[in-house]
Parts: sequence; structure tokens; C-alpha cells
Amino acid sequence: MLCSYQDVLNYLNLTRNNELYTMTRPVKNYRHPTDVSLEVLLYAILDVVEKDQKFIPYVWTVTKWQNEYISWNPNQFCGIDNVSLPTEMLWKPDLTIEEMTERDRAPPSPYITINYKGDVEVQNDQVLVSTCRMHIYQFPFDIQRCNLTFKSAVHTIKDLRLHPSDNSSEATEWSRDLMRTQYEWLFINMTINSINASDSFGQDFVVYTITMKRKPILYIVNFLLPVLFFLCLDLSSFLISDSGGEKLSFKVTVLLAITVLQLILNEILPSSSNRIPLIAVYCIGIFALMLFSLLETILVMYLIEKDLASKRSQRDRNLREDGNRKSNNFNNCHRDLVELHGWTQSGCVYELSSVETQFELLPEAKEECSNKVAEEYLVLERLSDELKEIQRALSLLLRSRMEEDEPGFWAKMAEKINRVFLIIYVSVVCLFLVLVFSNWNN
Repeated sequence: MLCSYQDVLNYLNLTRNNELYTMTRPVKNYRHPTDVSLEVLLYAILDVVEKDQKFIPYVWTVTKWQNEYISWNPNQFCGIDNVSLPTEMLWKPDLTIEEMTERDRAPPSPYITINYKGDVEVQNDQVLVSTCRMHIYQFPFDIQRCNLTFKSAVHTIKDLRLHPSDNSSEATEWSRDLMRTQYEWLFINMTINSINASDSFGQDFVVYTITMKRKPILYIVNFLLPVLFFLCLDLSSFLISDSGGEKLSFKVTVLLAITVLQLILNEILPSSSNRIPLIAVYCIGIFALMLFSLLETILVMYLIEKDLASKRSQRDRNLREDGNRKSNNFNNCHRDLVELHGWTQSGCVYELSSVETQFELLPEAKEECSNKVAEEYLVLERLSDELKEIQRALSLLLRSRMEEDEPGFWAKMAEKINRVFLIIYVSVVCLFLVLVFSNWNN
């Protein structure tokens, strides 16, 4: 009884130099196409590069076909029903993947398996670098579907017929069981679509569509929430006074922070896309809202400064008029006091004269004294009027200073604009956020 693998190979005359097994398709009649079955299982999702639109999976492929030159009776070889041998000793179908852009990184399997019925099986694990058109409209809440299309490189359906060996549900279940890592993605399913050629010069295709959903938590924490926090800071800036420049500098700083996040987003998203991603709309929309808020702050500060300038010019004009009026009043008051002092001195001299002289000049003194008293009364009355005028000027100056603290026309206008803009701004922000997040949910 022969009981070794080499005895089986010797029986088949299967050697490296036998061109019967390596040079041509293993059919005895060339009109018979070789039937090839394919099975693909997903082991891992290694990477998805949105910028370059690349999909890098780690897959396990099993390819089977019939070799009409191989057959033996296991009972004649101690029950040996399959043999493993180096892959270069047999012809293999030239299957290729249309989406693959780089050569397989994993080394090919060095062995091939045959059984006593002539079935040949090759198992390979492959790291594929393939193209995948990314639909990033709903990034980072997006679902991507990447295809792996298998076909023959040169053979048409006259020579080779290709079909999957399992269905979509089996491939999905087995892939979930074998899944090792998913990177930032969640594997959903894998569908299989077999496309048969309609003419004899066409080729069969087997398309494996891998559906996966992104895990968005990292982008929510590192991008969406910071942008939303910056928007809340911009809303809180309305509590800052418009009289100084702190509010303007604060808004400019927040706007620059949004610009930095936009640059980071530009490094993630691909440059070519049919639709603007919602995350770009979200970022640009908030940037535009904050820009309008900054322009409104500049307008309000301009109106307040204009109001202060008009008050300063009015105050300077009033001060000049009051200064001139007080100077005139002071000069008049000083002159009246001098006159009154002179008259009082003359009256005192008259009173200090001798008694004899008083008796001698009594009629004339009486008349002169009455005249001087009348003149003194007029001077005092005029002095009282001028003091009242000074008091009125001081009260006007005090009132003008109090009016400076009250808002003028332009300041009231700025306050109204600020109040109306805040209401509109909050309403537009809420409506914008509701629309963006509703589109993300859809």
C-alpha cells in the first residue's frame, strides 16, 4: 500500500517541469470554460484616508477551480484525499481587483491545496490599498460604501466564469466573527453582487461592497463642541461694555480661533467633492455669524464715539461762553467794590469831622449824604444782579456736566441697534443649528 504525498504526485506526474499543469488552463477541451468560485472575508479595516479617498482593508480570499488533469482514488493511497504543494506548480486564475492602486503588501500564500476530485484551492490574506469614492456630505456622521471588484485580467467568459461561493448574509456574519480591528469605523455589512457578461467577449465581475459607519465621538469632542463653545463665547460678549475696546479685541480673538479650526478641517476633508460637507457649512456659517457680530460691534462703537465727540464739542463751546461771561461779571463786580469802598471812605471822613464843622455845614452835608446813599444803593443792586448771573452760569455748567453722563442721540441709536441685533442674532443662531443638526440626523 502506497502511503505518501509524493506517491500521489508521482502518480499524477505532477512536477515543476511538467508544462501540462502550469502553462495552460487545466481543461481537456478548450471550449469548456474554467469555473472559478471566490470567497472574500473582511478581517480588519486598517485605514480610511478621506483626503486621498483610499480604503485599506485586510481581507481573506479563497479561490477554487477545477483541474481536469488531477484525480486519484484515495483508497489506493491510504485514504489521502488532499495534498498541499507549492503554488508555482499549478496554473492559477489571473484574478485582479479593479480598485486596487498599490501592490499587495502581505506576502502571498506559498502553498496550494488539491483534492482527489481535482478541486484546487488557494487561500490568501491580502492588505489592499484601493480607491473608494467618499461621500463626506454628512461627515463625521457619514456612512461609506467601498467596493472591491474582482475579475479576470485577460480571460473572457469563453475561458473563465467567475462567481461567489457564498451569499451576502453569510459573508457579513463570518466577517463579523473574524473582525480584528475597525480603526474608527463600525462594520455594518458586506453585500455581494455578481455581474455576468452578456456577450462572449465580456468578463464576469464579482463586486463586494463593504458598508461601514464612522465613529463620530472623536470629532464631536475635538471639533464640533469647541466651535459651539466659541459661538457661546461670542454670544456672551454682548454682556461686555461697548465703551472700551475690550469687546472688540475679544471678538477678534474668538474669530481667529474659528479660523484655526477651519485650517484643521481643511487637512481632513478631500479637496474635490460634489457637495459641500455639512461640517464645512457648520463651520463657515458660525464664522459668518461671528463676523457679522464683529461688524455690529464696530458700528456700535463708532456711534458711541460719535456721540461722545459731539458732547465734547458742545461742552467746550459752553465752557468758552461761560468763561467769558464769568470774566465780565468778575471785572464788573471788582469795579463796583472799588467804587463802594471809595464812597464808604468819604462817608467815614465826613463823620469823623468836628462837631463844629458839622453844625456849620449841616444843610450841605445832608444833601451830599443823601446823594451818596442813593448811589451806593444802585451799586449794591447792580452787584446783586451780577452775583445772580454768576450763580445762573454755575448752575448751567453743572447741568451740562450732568447731561454728559446721559446718553445722547447716537448713543441711544447704538443701544437700540445692539438690542435688536442681539435678538436677531440669537434667533438666526438657533435656526442655523437646528437646520444643520437635522440634516446630520437625516
